[in-house]
Amino acid sequence: MTMGMAEAADRADSFVPHRFTEQLVDLGEIRMNYVAEGDPAAPALLLVPAQGESWWGYEDAIGLLSSEFRVFAIDLRGQGRSTWTPGRYNLNTWGADVERFIDLVVQRPTIVAGNSSGGIITAYVAAYAKPGLVRGAILEDPPLFSSQTAPPYGPGMTQTLGPIFALWAKWLGPQWSIGDWTGMVEAAPHELPAFLHPGIGFMMGEGDPEAGASPTPVQHLKEYDPEWAQAWVTGAANAGCDHTTMLTQVKVPTLLTHHFHMTDPDTGQLMGAMTDIQAAQARRLLETTGRPVTYTPLDAPHTMHAPMAQRYADVITEWVETLS
Repeated sequence: MTMGMAEAADRADSFVPHRFTEQLVDLGEIRMNYVAEGDPAAPALLLVPAQGESWWGYEDAIGLLSSEFRVFAIDLRGQGRSTWTPGRYNLNTWGADVERFIDLVVQRPTIVAGNSSGGIITAYVAAYAKPGLVRGAILEDPPLFSSQTAPPYGPGMTQTLGPIFALWAKWLGPQWSIGDWTGMVEAAPHELPAFLHPGIGFMMGEGDPEAGASPTPVQHLKEYDPEWAQAWVTGAANAGCDHTTMLTQVKVPTLLTHHFHMTDPDTGQLMGAMTDIQAAQARRLLETTGRPVTYTPLDAPHTMHAPMAQRYADVITEWVETLS
């Protein structure tokens, strides 16, 4: 391992037990943490979490989906029990890790489902993985275009969740090198633009927007390298991967879901993953590939798979039934 990389053993005090047995696979540069549940002969389904989320954000959904699928859920590099890699967080490295995981662990055509930035990583793998690895792609409310610093359509990172990511990077520091959670909570109302204030509890609490920020670090962020946040704010996460080009290269059937979103009519600031225009452009670009595209708007929170696990499982199962 390269100097500076942090293994799960170095952060052992950060973790708590979960419902399913965790495993590690050596992918070369990193060791990736994952769980595998369900009949090994069932269709393979790989779940790719959002920024700041470990595999266990899907815990309830795994329990439901494992009756129909062989379900794999992973921790991406820089999250959960997988290796932290300073200076190595971008779509190219995350996508290559997922491709290698499918190749080495799943070892057969796989339906890949990712939420938020995990959805962008899923699109990357659907576009650039070697033929035969990906059977279908499920993009659960991905921030296509909106997570770019200068997108071709709609608001970019500074007008969406970028200020929250900048807050994390400033007060927590790469690899939690600063770790001033109390200072961050106190600074949030002053440093974040007003349109993000309703999301403080959700982004820095246990998922209840009404509860406000937690007074101590929440579990899912304890397991997260805040350098991820810095990479998205600076544009490093997208370096070498243009969203428009990527979407026109997708080679498999795709389900694109679009969840709660609200755009300020005066400023264009976005609370949510994508505007309607950005979602429409993503759909248009996917359709240029000639592959089947299903666009499903849903009245659901951004991370639908956690609070609405049954609905999430139903959406996936119903769509997979349409695949040949």
